[in-house]
Amino acid sequence: MTTLKPYLVRAIYEWIVDNNLTPHILVDADQPGAVLPRAFVENGRIVLNIRPEAVQGLTLGNEEIQFNARFGGRPTHVIVPQTAVLAIYAKENGKGMIFDQDGEEETPPPPSPPPSPTPSSPSSRPKLRVVK
Repeated sequence: MTTLKPYLVRAIYEWIVDNNLTPHILVDADQPGAVLPRAFVENGRIVLNIRPEAVQGLTLGNEEIQFNARFGGRPTHVIVPQTAVLAIYAKENGKGMIFDQDGEEETPPPPSPPPSPTPSSPSSRPKLRVVK
């Protein structure tokens, strides 16, 4: 099966833009194939504003995200492999999705089954005593 990640990135991007918020992606800049403005990379990561007004020619593809933008006044063509995307979120409220280090979406553990009811035994019943 194909990975779910690019579909989630596109859906969350669309939701963020539809709500007039600013979509940002957190990128692992050390991933092979990443073409990024290295002067803006900190601790191997970079946050990119991908709001439609901030970029040109945005493509949210299954293999990579590409766009043109200006960094420090210099035009730059950016390529972000989907495997390098660590998160997509709205700048204003932080809502979005974090992906694990392997590049897949984090999935919550399955819910644990509810505890089975246990019959009360005479020894487990509360005991009352008179205090004078």
